[in-house]
Amino acid sequence: MLKNKKRPIIAIVITLLTSIVVYRLIAGHHKTHHALTRIPVPVTVATATRENMPIYLNALGTVQAYRTVIVQPMISGPMIAVDFHQGQNVAKGQLLAQIDPRPYQAALAQTLAKLAQDRAVLTEARENLKRYEMLVKQHYTSAQQAADQAAAVAEDRALVKQDEAGVEAARTNLSYTRITAPISGRTGILQVNAGNIVSPGLSNGIVVITTLRPIYVLFSLPQQDLPEVQEALRAGSPEVLATSGSNPADEPIIDQGVLAVLDNQINANTGTLTLKARFPNPKLALWPGAFVNIRLKVRIDRDAITVPSVAVRQGPQGPFVYLVTKPTWHPIAGGQRQAVAKHSNHTPGAFAQTANVGQVIERKVVPGYSNQNVTEIISGLTAGDSVVTEGGSRLHQGATIHIQPASAGDTTNPKASRAKPSMIFH
Repeated sequence: MLKNKKRPIIAIVITLLTSIVVYRLIAGHHKTHHALTRIPVPVTVATATRENMPIYLNALGTVQAYRTVIVQPMISGPMIAVDFHQGQNVAKGQLLAQIDPRPYQAALAQTLAKLAQDRAVLTEARENLKRYEMLVKQHYTSAQQAADQAAAVAEDRALVKQDEAGVEAARTNLSYTRITAPISGRTGILQVNAGNIVSPGLSNGIVVITTLRPIYVLFSLPQQDLPEVQEALRAGSPEVLATSGSNPADEPIIDQGVLAVLDNQINANTGTLTLKARFPNPKLALWPGAFVNIRLKVRIDRDAITVPSVAVRQGPQGPFVYLVTKPTWHPIAGGQRQAVAKHSNHTPGAFAQTANVGQVIERKVVPGYSNQNVTEIISGLTAGDSVVTEGGSRLHQGATIHIQPASAGDTTNPKASRAKPSMIFH
């Protein structure tokens, strides 16, 4: 009976003890969680600056030779000599190859002989016409004979002109036995060796000559960019940069040229504009057929607010940045201080002695032109505002931060702040 009365008491005691243990565990968990939420998140920041922002339109271009000529023989015959080396730079008029000239020399000599013969006949006919005209005046011959002789003179004169044209044609054909460069440029691969019989209309010609200085790059832009391109053309010759690699904004500039041609129609199949830029190509860095990145400068935004592109984030309400506010101080107990120091690799109490601890707020912004490095902010920031560039994935509205210097090799954050705390907060 006594044992039955003790059992409820024991159960109550056990329940009370269990409740106390659970309460202490929960209280300790909340206390620890509260301490951790106050641990500053290590971040790097950058300062919004005001600068002139060049606006570029990026595209992928194809290099084209300034001029391209397929050298073709103009007459038929055996090619007896090649007077250039493959890949050689040649000047306009320079001898490239020779066709056997002997048949054409003989044809020229024949036409010259025929011309001399017909000129002699014409001279005789003219003298006879003069005599007939004199006899007609003295009534020793009829006017009909004089008229017939005048017709003979006109016929002989026409024959002489025909012979002169034949001589000119023969001389032209003889000149074609010397194949010369029609333009200045670089020769390609020789298509026909000496000893072969050549004739007009060879499929690949004898050689291809291309002009590489200057040189063109053909590229396309969406038709939505037409107004900006037209405005840039009205202002002058827009600057065009040729770069290599996957990111035009980061790659070294190969050459700098100008926009030369805007095509007179939009490609209806692709909805794009076709443009052609001209580059001086002094180092022959641009080669026909190669692909290059093109940056067409259409304008310059004066006194624009800019931040590193990594600072601009996308949220449910649109683009925003984490704006750094003035430091907010919180008392840190010994155990919490140890946790903070361990979390940020600082000694205990470091945060109570430095101004590198602050808070962030989410600030909505309206971005403008952007590349991989820099973004123009149309509204939402002013010059001098500090924004988070790295470490933002762990932040939220009102989060506490610890500002760290940017890494020395940071190329994606060129404006990361390395200033003293007094220069960071405003």
